[in-house]
Amino acid sequence: MPDGMNTQRPPWGSILAILGAALIWSTSFAVTKVLLGQLPPLTIGAIRFTAAALVLSVLVRLQSGWRPPPRRTVVRMLCAGLLGITAYFGLENVGVDFATAADAAVIVAAFPVITLITEILLGQGRATVSRIAGMLLAMAGVWLIVRQSAESSAPHRLLGDVILLAAGVAWAAYNIAASRSGKGHSPLTNTYYQTLAGAFGFLVLCPLEWRSWRMPDAAGVGMLAFLAIMCSVVAFFLYNHGLRKVPSSTAVNLLNLVPVFGLISAAAISREPVGWIEVVGCAVVIAAVVLGAGYGLPTRRGRNRTAAASPAEPPQAVPEPAAASAPRAARESAYGENSDR
Repeated sequence: MPDGMNTQRPPWGSILAILGAALIWSTSFAVTKVLLGQLPPLTIGAIRFTAAALVLSVLVRLQSGWRPPPRRTVVRMLCAGLLGITAYFGLENVGVDFATAADAAVIVAAFPVITLITEILLGQGRATVSRIAGMLLAMAGVWLIVRQSAESSAPHRLLGDVILLAAGVAWAAYNIAASRSGKGHSPLTNTYYQTLAGAFGFLVLCPLEWRSWRMPDAAGVGMLAFLAIMCSVVAFFLYNHGLRKVPSSTAVNLLNLVPVFGLISAAAISREPVGWIEVVGCAVVIAAVVLGAGYGLPTRRGRNRTAAASPAEPPQAVPEPAAASAPRAARESAYGENSDR
């Protein structure tokens, strides 16, 4: 590369870890769609995150020389978990129930912009041409993938949009809280306490659905185990590993690939037809995340010298993307009723 250009970009190992998490999360929506036929959404969340917290409680103690963080740090981690899991998922589930699929998809694709703005306001990030261009292109690509949903009408569409924007603000605030509370501690430890708090929040809320409670069948138990182990433990572990060297707003932008993975799986597994506009949308999203990750437009080395001299603080566990990124087979369910990922 010519002199004067910055060659520092997120390492591919971290990028691939985040993409692995996105691939796992892209399957969670179809599973949740089927599971909603047996259990209500808040109850699914309570079981899912409680089981995940139990698994994490074992894994975290297997760390060499592990000791619980100071009480004040634990409180901060728990608060971050309530914000990032209970509050975020709660707002998302209500918002997608009111908004159209197209509205929700575009608003969720705008979450990286909200996160970046929050980072800039708090002095923890900066905007570049490639990052902004990548985020805007991703929004356009997601719109192409779910554009048919725009033809449907929702009676409380504006209210749903506002609630989804509030979920985006909660998600951005969670990123900041998680990065601060997790200083000096492993991502696994931070994820454990956050998941513990999120599970507690859902356990408090799920009795509101007690009239719909019933015992799931064997297939339902298997789906709950998949959501807890794969989508809440394995995926978060991969995501946290990637977040060690990838800025949170860039990582969030990478998660816009979830609808691409979902569309591919729907075509390969469910044999659903895919139109050329959806293919174009997937190509736009892929180009956007590559650009937003810093593999597109070069930036001048002099402008990045200060940033390169100060290593970024690794943000911690961020929830998976909202249900707007569901595979086409699950999208109508995800946006037609409250759902938990």
